[in-house]
Amino acid sequence: MTLPESCDVAVVGAGLAGLSAARLLGERGLDAHVFEASDGVGGRVRTDEHEGFLLDRGFQVLLTAYPELRTQFDVNALDLRAFDPGALVWLKRRGYVVSDPFRRPTTTLSTATAPIGSLTDKIRIAGLRHRLRRGDAANLLRGDDITTGQMLRETGFSTRMLQRFFIPLIGGIQLDPELTASRRMFDIVFRMLSEGDAAVPARGMGCIPAQLAARLPEGSVHVSSPVTAVDGDGVIVGAQHRVRARAVLVATEGPAAAALTGLPLVKSRSVSCVYFATDRPPTDSKLIVLDGTARGPVLNIAVMSNISPHYAPSGQHLVAAAIPGVVDGDLEHEAREQLAGMFGPSVTSWRHLRTYRIAHGQPDQSPPFSPKKAVHLRDNVFVAGDHRDTASIQGALFSGRRSAEAIGQYLNDHSH
Repeated sequence: MTLPESCDVAVVGAGLAGLSAARLLGERGLDAHVFEASDGVGGRVRTDEHEGFLLDRGFQVLLTAYPELRTQFDVNALDLRAFDPGALVWLKRRGYVVSDPFRRPTTTLSTATAPIGSLTDKIRIAGLRHRLRRGDAANLLRGDDITTGQMLRETGFSTRMLQRFFIPLIGGIQLDPELTASRRMFDIVFRMLSEGDAAVPARGMGCIPAQLAARLPEGSVHVSSPVTAVDGDGVIVGAQHRVRARAVLVATEGPAAAALTGLPLVKSRSVSCVYFATDRPPTDSKLIVLDGTARGPVLNIAVMSNISPHYAPSGQHLVAAAIPGVVDGDLEHEAREQLAGMFGPSVTSWRHLRTYRIAHGQPDQSPPFSPKKAVHLRDNVFVAGDHRDTASIQGALFSGRRSAEAIGQYLNDHSH
């Protein structure tokens, strides 16, 4: 694809933040071009087709309560398939359903009797849910900031409740098995889980960026086009191609943004995911499976073909084993050994499909954590990404919106 000589806005990175910003800039009548170093759109939210299976690049879910989802997408076209609310906590080779009785009243007894904590622990979860659902969600990002683990302990949750429920669930979502991330992020995530579903598009998480990209003008997204330098005149693509731009938006993940702009280096939370194929799934449930021992390295497991049959060929099933905080070692062997201890010797016959090792799964957002970091860096250079807001799909999309609005205002102010 021919690279342009100039444009109104050069967007660096075709992840969710960059695509979101480019679409909104286009709606303002601006000519935005997106330059992506890899061979496709989506950044960390991509799906690979492998032997008839759909493999998301790391186990990911979309929380349907995210406000930007309704604002920026044709949700019906995504054909979302939801997990059942709650989790299946696996202990001693059997699963215990722990759900939200307010949304699934039929699970009240199973949740109350599940050996994940005391009855007092479960009453405290109801109290936590009630508190976090009150008022404006944005206010949760302004509360006293301590680690998630410290907050849960100070709330009175037992060590057993942390180990058997919070560490594998929240540790998996936030790539934080030590629960050291900001309690502000926990509060937001827990509220979103109580207000909506965890879901995936029927044909993989890659459908999310694909829908954004499809709404951009033809020829405005340039893949395999790495930006090597950013300055006040625009960007350099590859070795020497200059694209002049009235404004530049660096919408890459944090480490790449730091290298291009001189921003402080963004620390990373890593994650790996091991995918297995099997003729017989370990469970027919549509719940996320948690290893209640929390010994790891796998913290949560999902039979993706139970959620959407498109994830696996007919007659086969796809199992995703998520390993937050680990990228080194023989992860296939370690995951298989752990899962065999959970589900039995049949795991030894599962076929390994692929292992993803993602050094930068999310930006680290340990306390003190302040969202809504500045998106206007200097002159005509702007920055977007989940490292500027919250480490989530919502954060990336919202950051794209904020940066597009800031660029639009800047160009309007400097139009003469």
